[in-house]
Amino acid sequence: MKKAIISIVVIVALLAALVSAAASGVRFGFASNPDDPNEVDEAEPIDTSVDTFEYDQSLAGTTITLLNSKAEIQNALVEMGEEFEKKSGVHVEVMPVTDGDSPYTKVVSLYNSGNPPTMSILDTTDVIALAEAKAADLSDEPWLAEAEGYLTEVNGKVYSFPLCIEGRGIIYNQKVIEDTLGEPFDPSSLHTLDDFVALLDRLVAAGLEHPVSLAMEDWSLGAHHLQYIYETYDGTSDGAAEVINQIKSGELDLTTYDRMSQFLDMFDVLKKYNVAAADPLGADYDEMAIDLVDGKTAFWFNGNWAWPNMAEADAEEDDAYGFLPYFMNNDPDDFVNYEIQASPSKQVMLDGIVATEQEQAAAKEFLNWIVYSEIGQQMLVKTCSIIPPFQNNPYEPSDPLSRDIYNHVHEGTAFNASAIVPNDHWSVLGAAMQKYLAGRSDRAELIASIEDYWAQQK
Repeated sequence: MKKAIISIVVIVALLAALVSAAASGVRFGFASNPDDPNEVDEAEPIDTSVDTFEYDQSLAGTTITLLNSKAEIQNALVEMGEEFEKKSGVHVEVMPVTDGDSPYTKVVSLYNSGNPPTMSILDTTDVIALAEAKAADLSDEPWLAEAEGYLTEVNGKVYSFPLCIEGRGIIYNQKVIEDTLGEPFDPSSLHTLDDFVALLDRLVAAGLEHPVSLAMEDWSLGAHHLQYIYETYDGTSDGAAEVINQIKSGELDLTTYDRMSQFLDMFDVLKKYNVAAADPLGADYDEMAIDLVDGKTAFWFNGNWAWPNMAEADAEEDDAYGFLPYFMNNDPDDFVNYEIQASPSKQVMLDGIVATEQEQAAAKEFLNWIVYSEIGQQMLVKTCSIIPPFQNNPYEPSDPLSRDIYNHVHEGTAFNASAIVPNDHWSVLGAAMQKYLAGRSDRAELIASIEDYWAQQK
């Protein structure tokens, strides 16, 4: 499995830019679409009968706070904190990031007020920008050995706890494909972009007029889609940083960069077969989940974070859903055509400035409890519906999307790359992608927008 330890040597230029952008905040490459934090999820039962974790009784009575930027697990984290308190006596107050706030802006405002949270769930970019000035050094924590390949280093130190793995690609509904074609469908039979197009054409000929759902939101277009041009450079985070630096410096001409044209080839295919092709900017995100589940479409580009939307549309956990790669060319040996993007999308940063030694110790115990206690391991996967980045966690996700990403990771068919981009990347370039999606610009104009954006980051 490829490692995603971010080298400070490679990203030093980006880090400087990120720090200078502190006033406006920064954002990780593919932060999940926030769901309703008040939504009640049906969690799997947790077996609390076995608990061999050794609690530090001297920490009982301590209160710590956790700023949560992953809205869809707000209730689950509260439940997790309550269970931890029953065992440890440590109270965990979970604070949601409200709508309209970026995690970075929120945590910086709390630092400026002198009342930062003990722990903050942040995007990797935010951790890199804040680490050396605000975070506690976690380099000696035991769980590092369980998270090999999913750690973020800054100047050789680890300042954050990788909370989860998330992945994205082309979600498929196997039943719809098989019912339409009247034959079994094996996703591993597709090896190239041409293979994917041939399948789409067969579905259309068999009566599925528009087999693809394509979201129009700027965060989807500007982050989830567009960042493939960075992340597929060589399938590593260091490679993504390298290509971004080359674009910024003007060394790399996007008009001749193969991953740029290959990305657009795939995106054009999704555009062509889009169920909302007549009005692509009028597509409704929630309706796309319904269309996929009900069989109006067979494919939806998204990530495993889309499962709550699909479950709301009556998808069942034993249904056959999974991910196809983001096919970018016709070389079956190119990793982009058989691997799924999956990386640690959220990190927990521990305050090293205001938190007392007692509070820091309690927070570290909570993080170790997540990794090493039988209860914490279960709750991370079953209650929070998270793909664990820790090798010692024996539990597998129950929903088919997360389970498929989990299998790709463990089978070595996932590439672990995360592009570190400024906060406004997804909104500025997402708007440029919206113009392209709607047919209001061509490839040359889109590429010029991308190059102009990065030229301004110097």
